[in-house]
Amino acid sequence: MASTRPQRTTIEDVARRAGVSKSAVSKVLNNAYGVSPEMLEKVNRAIEDLDYRPKAGARAMRGRTYTVGVLLVDIGSPFAPIIVEGIQDELEQTPFEVILAASTNDDQRQRRSVETLIDRQVDGVIMVAPAVGQDWLEKIATQVPTIVIARHGGGRNYDSVVDDDIVGAGLVVEHLTALGHQSICHIAPPPGPLKRPQILAHAARTEGYVAAMRDRGLEPDVVYTSFTEDGGYQGAQTALRRAQRPTAIFAGADVAALGVLRAAHELGLRVPEDLSVVGYDNTSVGALPQIGLTSVDQSGRMTGATSARLLHERISGRTKPVLFSITPTLVPRSTTATHSDS
Repeated sequence: MASTRPQRTTIEDVARRAGVSKSAVSKVLNNAYGVSPEMLEKVNRAIEDLDYRPKAGARAMRGRTYTVGVLLVDIGSPFAPIIVEGIQDELEQTPFEVILAASTNDDQRQRRSVETLIDRQVDGVIMVAPAVGQDWLEKIATQVPTIVIARHGGGRNYDSVVDDDIVGAGLVVEHLTALGHQSICHIAPPPGPLKRPQILAHAARTEGYVAAMRDRGLEPDVVYTSFTEDGGYQGAQTALRRAQRPTAIFAGADVAALGVLRAAHELGLRVPEDLSVVGYDNTSVGALPQIGLTSVDQSGRMTGATSARLLHERISGRTKPVLFSITPTLVPRSTTATHSDS
């Protein structure tokens, strides 16, 4: 009995549909330099019409699998999906697909996750806030095109996309002091083992807060906790149960700020009348009218899209390192107000 299984679409079929040569299709699939916009549009249209997917084995033999590995250290962070959306937006018109690897804050676990992605022959890796050692990171970047997000300092063999966390924290302190607040507590995770210049975003954010407070002659007040809703809650409980409680809390992430709001409610404090609260990330949850969280926007979509674009360039042969810095903006909403005693 003859097989009724449909034949798999080949690269030759795509070339015929697009009216171009097989080598032209290969150039598009490989993101090669010199492909005209017209050629790109014709080939991509043919790929979509024919639902063409290169065989994994053949792709690996040619040196490409058209996959990008993304390491997420904190899968529970509301900011992580925003970054991934930006990556996917940038890759939408390409044959590349994203493989997500969820990890933890443990550097050994992060190494295993990245090595697993490499074992799957991904064409490049994007790491979000990796805490791995610098020597290991540089070595990995010589093996596979690598982009690092939310880790300051840059590298010799990889590209970096960072928010200007020093500026972002300074915007928060400037906003709160302009409202008359002087007792401003900052909630953040511990700095961790990395040292300047190779520090993660939360550590740079804390540095920016401390510097901005001292520039104004104010005493910094940092409570170390986790960037989770429960971490923000516990940190706020610590700060707000003091005899001299702060009049404002700067939580280094929106998710932690939500915990601060819960703690304030349980303690009978009105926001913003008794306590002003500021977050960081400008997530959609914080922007809900029922919450109205004042927050710092560090453009997660731009972060993801820029990372994917830089990875394209790396895969295509660029070797010179790039450090791309995003300028944050403050988005004032209803959780901050003038301090009543000013």
